[in-house]
Amino acid sequence: MERVTFTIRTADWDEPEGVVLRLAQRAELDARYGRDDHEPGPKPTAADIDVYLIAVDDESGDAIACGALRRLEDGVAEIKRMYVRPENRGSGVATAVLRALENEAVSHGWRTLRLETGTEQPDAIRFYTREGYHEIDLFGYYVDSDLSVCFERSL
Repeated sequence: MERVTFTIRTADWDEPEGVVLRLAQRAELDARYGRDDHEPGPKPTAADIDVYLIAVDDESGDAIACGALRRLEDGVAEIKRMYVRPENRGSGVATAVLRALENEAVSHGWRTLRLETGTEQPDAIRFYTREGYHEIDLFGYYVDSDLSVCFERSL
């Protein structure tokens, strides 16, 4: 994988670049699960996402990755819509976006990050484990899901 240089910036949830990334993520997950009802609970919206980050390729100007934070409770937030375009995986952008989200969490006073990924996403499970997240019991909307795997990290 060729290294790319990129800039991570905050974005509005409804910004076109972010919408395109989230639609690509959705299409990939629909294909992996063979259906479009693989996400328990309400989908994130501009009203409940506190932080949204987009990584932009410095050379092409294309949005190549994204990630968001949604407050769950005092001191706790959830990572949502973490996604890297397939052609940019292995470039280091996923780790950079994750670290930027963690820094944002700390600046908001959130000391615990949780996330949900799925049973058909072994690459995501490996990534979060490698990055210091540990598997936890299913939480929130995911408690009764047979497709969910949940993780947490203290910051």
